[in-house]
Amino acid sequence: MFKKIVVPLDLAHVERLQKALHVAAGLAREHGASICYIGVTTATPGPIARTPEEFSAKLEAFAKAQGLEQGVKTEAHMLVSHDPAVQMDRELEAAVTALGADLVVMASHVPNVTDYVWSGHGAHLAAHSAASVMLIRA
Repeated sequence: MFKKIVVPLDLAHVERLQKALHVAAGLAREHGASICYIGVTTATPGPIARTPEEFSAKLEAFAKAQGLEQGVKTEAHMLVSHDPAVQMDRELEAAVTALGADLVVMASHVPNVTDYVWSGHGAHLAAHSAASVMLIRA
């Protein structure tokens, strides 16, 4: 059913993503799918990496480790965004399409009052992407 699963993640909060990571790996094993982990960084130094190249290396290492740990084929895809707060929804949408993903598995927060003003990234992908979207509550 699924061939390519995309998992957007924030390397600064991997500990909060464990449930979504396990769900994605289970689905990949069940369907013989590969997983592509997408990470977003900026061109300026940040808390995870000082350069996009350093961020890319860390994302690649994460994907490789997950592949070995979970027994699935993995890859990494880095997005460099000038303003992630503003552009991330559209950039994730474009990446999901470009990668040919048919499923997006992503962690979600517990809904709160701000969701009435700003929709989450998962809601945007579900509304604007051809891929199925599965939100996992942490």
